[in-house]
Amino acid sequence: MHVQEWLETIPAIAVYALVGVVIGIESLGVPLPGEIVLVSSALLASQHGHINPYVLGACATVGAIVGDSIGYAIGRKGGRPLLTKLGKRFPKHFSEANIGLAERSFEKWGMWAVFFGRFVALLRIFAGPLAGVLRMPYWKFLIANVLGGILWAGGTTAVIYTVGIVAEAWLKRFSWLGLVLAVLIGLVSMLILKNRAKKAAAAHSAESAERAAATEPAAAE
Repeated sequence: MHVQEWLETIPAIAVYALVGVVIGIESLGVPLPGEIVLVSSALLASQHGHINPYVLGACATVGAIVGDSIGYAIGRKGGRPLLTKLGKRFPKHFSEANIGLAERSFEKWGMWAVFFGRFVALLRIFAGPLAGVLRMPYWKFLIANVLGGILWAGGTTAVIYTVGIVAEAWLKRFSWLGLVLAVLIGLVSMLILKNRAKKAAAAHSAESAERAAATEPAAAE
């Protein structure tokens, strides 16, 4: 069954709860289609009056902020062994190359990596736990987390809802295009990140090999 068609069969309060929970769990560090669920729900709100877009946006925002905060706490307590466990459980998402890319993003951009990471599918999963593992000061994380959560969750809801209202007749016949677009954007961003991660991993391996080669003569002396 189509995601949006399924959402139409459940009460409004269940839609709000589903959006908040799915986005919260995704932000916590578990790969779930939070963005797809949010886009589908916002389209549903634009076509059916029983879904309040303000409540929907608020639930999505709360889920994003709370989920990231829990992920931060788990990452801070679990440390790097947690990333190893996640890598075994979700090898495609928490591979060493992806983790390395995310770490370099955090080292370079700091709290901005948390803020902008909200808009990138892969970094959205990493942001909370990795910020905790790297022991980013919580006040910095909280500011970036709250601002990013509001702008991403609230902004996505507002944009999709407005588009749905403006083009309601068109979307009733081709609403699946909104989901396809969201999926394509997510896939493209993930492919780009994977490509960068591979290049970064290769560069890191080359640097490590050079350092090892340079230290061997010194050790021999």
